[in-house]
Amino acid sequence: MITIKNLFKKYDSVTVLDDINIKVFDNEVFGLLGPNGAGKTTLIHILATLIKPTAGTAVINGYDIIKNPSGVRASIGIVFQAPSSDDMLTGYENLKLHSLLYAVPKELREKRISEVLELVGLTNRKDDQVKKYSGGMRRRLEIARGLLHKPAVIFLDEPTLGLDPSSREVMWKYINRLVKDEKITLILTTHYMEEADFLCDRIGIIDKGMIIALDSPTQLKEQLGGELIEMKLANKHVNKENIDSLLKQCSFVRKVDLDEKKGTLLIYVDDASHNLPAILKILDKTKNNMEVESVELRSPTLNDVFLKFAKRHITKKQAQDEDGDDSEGGFMEKYAQYGNK
Repeated sequence: MITIKNLFKKYDSVTVLDDINIKVFDNEVFGLLGPNGAGKTTLIHILATLIKPTAGTAVINGYDIIKNPSGVRASIGIVFQAPSSDDMLTGYENLKLHSLLYAVPKELREKRISEVLELVGLTNRKDDQVKKYSGGMRRRLEIARGLLHKPAVIFLDEPTLGLDPSSREVMWKYINRLVKDEKITLILTTHYMEEADFLCDRIGIIDKGMIIALDSPTQLKEQLGGELIEMKLANKHVNKENIDSLLKQCSFVRKVDLDEKKGTLLIYVDDASHNLPAILKILDKTKNNMEVESVELRSPTLNDVFLKFAKRHITKKQAQDEDGDDSEGGFMEKYAQYGNK
């Protein structure tokens, strides 16, 4: 459905996107994760034909973003992070207006409005003003609006931002349902790792304009290896090399990490519950004056994966100077200019 080929974007001497190559398949939920300023929104800008790449191109639903931007725009829907529905109008009126802007044929208009209202569970509230909707209802209306013209691809930008945990889970169910019922391809940006883990078939982690990891959530987590023993240490200043050499003599230990700032020792092992006593026995013999305050056993999460890959690429300069062109405000402003035209 989407093929991104050797995509570059530069602003003067700053490279925002650096040779991006991705294929997104039909009816796939593809997650795009990355720290602020990584290039996520710039990539969405380009795919939505809001800005042009410096080099390279992308093909969406058979349309090239440079040669046939109109075909691309007719093939996509976008749900913004910030609400953009008119809260003085009813849910139905917002959808009716959107159907006119997208030239949905008159004979299909009412049927399609009814379909998307039913899909997002707002049929009974369609005649209420949007200002009376809850946050979760407004997000569902935004999704309904993005689906109204039957796009082949829909971009969801932080779809559950600001929602409480209960509303977030409800939204996940609606997103899963719309992918199944509408048979669309969905590109999701989010900072909620559990959301990406639950919804996405594959995930691309982007940092400094480069794709640094690309696979299914399960495969990405398996790259970390084994189960995870997380130990909170009383003394943060321990000899990591000494601990590492001792523990790696054990065949069941795959990897050892020490976060000195948090005073946390992370040990990736096979069969953590069975091998924990042996590990504690080994650590007790070290000459690090190492006192363990607490121990937690768990499986690696997508958050662990994200931190592992992002940590390799984040620099002090990036942390201090996030990419201003990669902001949501810039996205909204460019889209509004396109809408006015």
